[in-house]
Amino acid sequence: GIVGVFGYGGGVIGRYCDQPEKFPGVAHFHTVRVAQPSGKYYSADYLRQLCDIWDLRGSGLTNMHGSTGNFVLLGTQTPQVEEIFFELTHNLNTDLGGSGSNLRTPESCLGKSRCEFACYDSQAACYELTMEYQDELHRPAFPYKFKFKFDACPNGCVASIARSDFSVIGTWKDDIKIDAEAVKAYVAGEFKPNAGAHSGRDWGKFDIEAEVVNRCLSKCMKWDGSKLSIDNKECVRCMHCINAMPRALHIGDERGASILCGAKAPILDGAQKGSLLVPFVAAEEPFDEIKEVVEKI
Repeated sequence: GIVGVFGYGGGVIGRYCDQPEKFPGVAHFHTVRVAQPSGKYYSADYLRQLCDIWDLRGSGLTNMHGSTGNFVLLGTQTPQVEEIFFELTHNLNTDLGGSGSNLRTPESCLGKSRCEFACYDSQAACYELTMEYQDELHRPAFPYKFKFKFDACPNGCVASIARSDFSVIGTWKDDIKIDAEAVKAYVAGEFKPNAGAHSGRDWGKFDIEAEVVNRCLSKCMKWDGSKLSIDNKECVRCMHCINAMPRALHIGDERGASILCGAKAPILDGAQKGSLLVPFVAAEEPFDEIKEVVEKI
């Protein structure tokens, strides 16, 4: 790009004012992208150090997080760029993120660190592919910008299906697990639906037909008044029933991920989600099956 650090082709986005003599304070206002940790876990001490660097060498404006996923530092001058890079890499053990026409910084959800629905370790996958393609983040090898994003389950907390060229979404092969007694407890009102998330007002008595069965996208569920049944071969993993009754329904045991490609947001056609490319991979370290698909692309 027009400004960057020595040896790197990405990570710094040059911003120049076209009237520097009138606005000398923003004659340069470069953006620095900082690689975020998997799942965006930060310590308070790390954040203080990062902000200290930016107070000294930048505008003090930050974006947590940019839509690509990086910790974004907004506004610095060309002479400061190498200084910022040195402090990040030598004192904080942190690299720049990706920018421009190359691989962007991979991003993941919290995965197994917090979520009971995680079907694979999205944080580990994100870290492994970041390390595998670190050169491609900064020395453009991809023909255009290319994003990996990792969702550990179909709830899609980083919206990988809509925001990445290469979306890895956790899924399972076998049947949804049903606790029949817990289902009856939901129907009887002993458990709050949606784990209590909708308890801010009185929605009335829980109606399993209206709130779960009839909302099933593929109409694969039945409630006969005493028993809930699921035609699992028709299930599209929308997660609605599991989210509504998490104590009664749970993801299957044969877990892995689906790979989708091609999400984009063209101006004339509107946003388009990724298309299913690989229905199921085991998604286990070192994630060679996923890397193989990347290499072929």
